[in-house]
Amino acid sequence: MSFGFEHPWAFALVLLLPLWGWWAAKKRIRPAVTFARTGLLASIAPRGARVWSWLPSAMRALAFVLLVIALSGPRSGRRVVESESEGIGIVVAMDVSSSMLAEDFRPVNRLGAAKRTLASFVRDRESDRIGLVTFAGEALTMVPLTTDHSMLLTVLESMQVGQLEDGTAIGLGLAAAANRLRRIEGSRVVILLSDGENNRGNVNPRDAARAAAAYGIRVFTIGVGSNTRARIPIARTPAGLRYGFLPVSIDEPLLRDIASLTGGRYFRATDARGLRRIYEVIDQLVKSPVRVRRTVEYRELYLPFLLAGAALFLLEVLFRATRWGRLP
Repeated sequence: MSFGFEHPWAFALVLLLPLWGWWAAKKRIRPAVTFARTGLLASIAPRGARVWSWLPSAMRALAFVLLVIALSGPRSGRRVVESESEGIGIVVAMDVSSSMLAEDFRPVNRLGAAKRTLASFVRDRESDRIGLVTFAGEALTMVPLTTDHSMLLTVLESMQVGQLEDGTAIGLGLAAAANRLRRIEGSRVVILLSDGENNRGNVNPRDAARAAAAYGIRVFTIGVGSNTRARIPIARTPAGLRYGFLPVSIDEPLLRDIASLTGGRYFRATDARGLRRIYEVIDQLVKSPVRVRRTVEYRELYLPFLLAGAALFLLEVLFRATRWGRLP
């Protein structure tokens, strides 16, 4: 909130007051009866008369000042900032193979941690078009590029392991994500998250990365998994999943190459907290271009000063009509 004046030059009119005071003093009516001694006149006039005689002039001067303030246009303002974001296109390619159920990301498994951090990332990117591709032994576009983030979050919440044939087809996942971005304008980004090695599909991941780079698509890759052995499901039985403790196997050289070929970066997440930090870094690296327009909304405040000045002028006229206003 700010306070100012629309026409501050109007305050120069206050400089007329001394001139008016000098002129009014010279114009004061001289007494019709001449006294030999001025002390005699002072003794005849009431003691408060001299004060009352100046009151109308003081009221007129104050009224003039109030009207000058009203003329200057006092106003209070509130700055309003309107931003117009162009947004960017982001497709998240997420591994949903059975190994994503590994329980080395407490308090949930890898897939649960990945879903939570992605949901938080989506909520912070209000102006961006975001899509979701899942891959295991095959790839599937779950959500095409959209600004309807509530719908995307609903789909993300329902996403589970077992919806696709098992395996890890990193090349297929990257190709599907890049295909969703290649026809749109502006900045384009793929965030690819995997916890394994490419072992399915007929698309070479590095070839898919080169194709993405040719379209100007940056790929940020995230390797998910602890640095030790993890409790991972190894078989599905009538009683449910059977787990075993297996070493974590992530093809980090491949994920680094994909990021390097496209001008992106590779990250390694060994726990849920680390995964959250990675998304925070990506959020800073992938900024949406924003145009900002600033306007100011003003509230005019001249009316109280105008009314007060007019009221004082009226009071002066009424006061001069009384005997006190006619005192010499």
